[in-house]
Amino acid sequence: MIRNIAGSVLALAGATAAVWSPFRAWYDGRHGRDYAIGDLFTGITDAKAEVLGSILLPFAFAALVTVVGVLLRSRLLVALAGLVVLGFTILWMVRVGQAEGGLTVDADGTGLGDGVANAFGGGVLLLLGALVMSGRSHARVGRTHRPTHPPHDGPPAAPAPDRTGTDQTLPDRAPTDRTFTDRTGTDQTLTDRPPPEPPPKDGPGDDRGPGA
Repeated sequence: MIRNIAGSVLALAGATAAVWSPFRAWYDGRHGRDYAIGDLFTGITDAKAEVLGSILLPFAFAALVTVVGVLLRSRLLVALAGLVVLGFTILWMVRVGQAEGGLTVDADGTGLGDGVANAFGGGVLLLLGALVMSGRSHARVGRTHRPTHPPHDGPPAAPAPDRTGTDQTLPDRAPTDRTFTDRTGTDQTLTDRPPPEPPPKDGPGDDRGPGA
């Protein structure tokens, strides 16, 4: 929690410095908002750019990405914003160095201004903020394991010893019919049921001879 707060403060400070930098002098007293984005790819010219088409636009986009990253506690978004700021700042320095034949820093105010320092420092603060932030914590929710087979409501089956002497549990099942073929080739059916009770024998009073 503390790391996220500290990283967010650094990231927001870096985004603020990056957005404020185009309103400061970048080179020979010329403000950053006067440089067009197209000049960074084709070459620096003396034409003054519109504010929405100046170098302010990528810095404003980086600031928006920073705010979203802070709200989502996303280190990736904050780092992306820092790379955008540093990338456009370094690209501008390369183009100005090509146009001027080199970059200078003079005490009389000519050469590189404080606007470049603000942009470069803002990009570094954004990267530091991304490193300090701990990101979002992913809580692992335990899963409840449910039994695959439903519980058996009836009484447990009595174990029966097998040939090895180990008790084996016989499942409760209804008697089934089994068919086999006897010696005459006729199919006979055996049923796993108890044999029928024999008929009652006749009493002594009913034992009569053939002539009775």
